[in-house]
Amino acid sequence: MPINILMPALSPTMEKGNLAKWLKKEGDTVKSGDVIAEIETDKATMEVEAVDEGILAKIVVPEGTADVPVNQLIALIAGEGEDPKSVTAPAAGGAAAPAPKAEAAPAPAAPAAAPQPQAAPAQSAPAAAPAAKPNGAGQAAGNRVFASPLAKRIAKDGGIDIASIRGSGPQGRVVEKDVRAALAGGGAKPAAAPAAAAAPAPAAKPAAPQLAQSMGADQVKAMFEAGTYEEVPLDGMRKTIAKRLVESKQTVPHFYLALDCELDALMALREQINNAASKDKDGKPAYKLSVNDFVIKALAIALQRVPAANAVWAEDRILKMKHSDVGVAVAIEGGLFTPVVRRAEQKTLTAISAEVKDMAGRARNRRLKPEEYSGGSTAVSNLGMFGIKNFQAVINPPQGTILAVGAGEQRVVVKNNAPAIVQAMTVTLSCDHRVVDGALGAELLAAFKQLIESPMGMLV
Repeated sequence: MPINILMPALSPTMEKGNLAKWLKKEGDTVKSGDVIAEIETDKATMEVEAVDEGILAKIVVPEGTADVPVNQLIALIAGEGEDPKSVTAPAAGGAAAPAPKAEAAPAPAAPAAAPQPQAAPAQSAPAAAPAAKPNGAGQAAGNRVFASPLAKRIAKDGGIDIASIRGSGPQGRVVEKDVRAALAGGGAKPAAAPAAAAAPAPAAKPAAPQLAQSMGADQVKAMFEAGTYEEVPLDGMRKTIAKRLVESKQTVPHFYLALDCELDALMALREQINNAASKDKDGKPAYKLSVNDFVIKALAIALQRVPAANAVWAEDRILKMKHSDVGVAVAIEGGLFTPVVRRAEQKTLTAISAEVKDMAGRARNRRLKPEEYSGGSTAVSNLGMFGIKNFQAVINPPQGTILAVGAGEQRVVVKNNAPAIVQAMTVTLSCDHRVVDGALGAELLAAFKQLIESPMGMLV
């Protein structure tokens, strides 16, 4: 029986990928560990390694094909003793032979709903249909229901039985869109009321509105005169960003805390450290610290001093993190990456500076690995270099906070009952109220301010 090669899920948010290039051709021998293809995900271009051996008998999806759903059949390997010429792809709409092994390493667990396969685009080579869903809607073996946490919560709020909904996710998993469709169409069974309940069940809450569903593209275009705009199709990254931002603002109860930090001591220390950097034969210094490097370090230490704020939301519990993993927002063409500096509280300022520069460079080339931009309990978004004085950043779930950093500028303040000029910046902490309460967020921000204004504490 031939071995199926499926479109792998290479990132937590990946639903489709572009098959950029085949590095093996039909008839080539494939060994475990061989790089066989390049896949463009919603975040990066990544190499796919084989985990089985044999002969690449049939390429089902040709290179250059866009928007190939996760888990769709893309090629077949002839097994031991099998004639490669006898291997054929399943007919369009037919079921693919079950693959004994996946053709890529498993993707990291997604923080939100699992990727949802969608119908494949038309192409010259026939494609396999998605794997058959389990019987009984979201039911699997026994009474277990495969469903994402978000889908379960929406079903509970809507008063419907999650087990009566047919899932469209991998292996029949019930995902958010399945529940919303059931709520809209009324095709699901109502959830059973508890036997002991005397009072009638409360009325079902309406599902949270989806921005993408509120107005279609044609409706929007109808508001503008033809020829007065240019249509820019969304790539995978922009689609993912839009989806996650809407989800964040709809499901995460944000609140914001802002204060001003004086920078004079920090700027003096930064200049002293940078002047002490050794130089190579061309006069290039070994390092050059930025204000953002100090911000990352200060936030990491502040989270250790206020450990209750170093936490993330996990639906039915809060995860309190032991180390300070701090994301750093990096703007790239057409989108945004947030690579994570792991254990930032343990790293020197020069190590943080070098790591951020390396990851930012690879982010702009879309060469980051999923594990490099996943996780973290908080993040830093700095728009000070653009002259922005203050702003409020959107939390990236499941993180509990994000710090928005404004521009450093000279300001007049009162010191010892007299006006004085200082260099200062405004920072705004966005908090997930489910994880960080107001007093806790204020305590974290106060610890951060103390480190920024007395920066020698970051060196000991």
